[in-house]
Formats: sequence, structure tokens, C-alpha cells
Amino acid sequence: QVQLVESGGGLVQPGGSLRLSCAASGRIFSINAMGWYRQAPGKQRELVATVTRGGSTDYADSVKGRFTISADNAKNTAYLQMNSLKPEDTAVYYCNAVTPLRDYWGKGTLVTVSS
Repeated sequence: QVQLVESGGGLVQPGGSLRLSCAASGRIFSINAMGWYRQAPGKQRELVATVTRGGSTDYADSVKGRFTISADNAKNTAYLQMNSLKPEDTAVYYCNAVTPLRDYWGKGTLVTVSS
């Protein structure tokens, strides 16, 4: 089992920044990749960014150049640095961990971008 706990969400004005954290515990040695997904009201959950154990990253087109995903293996934590936030970034952000057997999900953290 892998447990994921997100933190760092909140209310921010357009153009502002937030950093989300995802702390992993349990069978962390089985994690091959971690990612961030988001779900806005009335919309489907969508991929935001992923990072593999080897450090390769991938981003949704809508966040390229504004968001940066990273992982600190020593702290078993993944981060999502979000800059130049827009109202359309408002969503619940979920942390995801990929293992050979299954994916794991956190409970989510709400990000609201509004003036």
C-alpha cells in the first residue's frame, strides 16, 4: 500500500503562485512515477504533470511554462510549483503514484484562483 497526502492548496489571486506538496508513505520503493491531476467543477479529471523515478517530466499543454513538477526522493515528496495562476486553474488537485500493480491517489487539495 502507498499513502499520499497533499498540502499547499488555497486561495490565490490571478498571476500569483502556489506550491503543492504530496508526501508519500508505505511501499514507496514500488513507485515508478508520480503525478498531479486536477478536476474542476463539472469537468473530468485531467492530467497536469508527471515525473518518473528517473526524473523525466511531462506536462499538459495548458500548464507548460507555468507549472513545474519535481520530486525529492530523500523526503518521499513530490511538488508542483504553480506560477502565473489563472482562474481556469481553479480545481481540486490530486496526487497520483504509479506502481506495477496499481495507481494510488490522494484525497486532493483545493486551489482557487480568484480576485
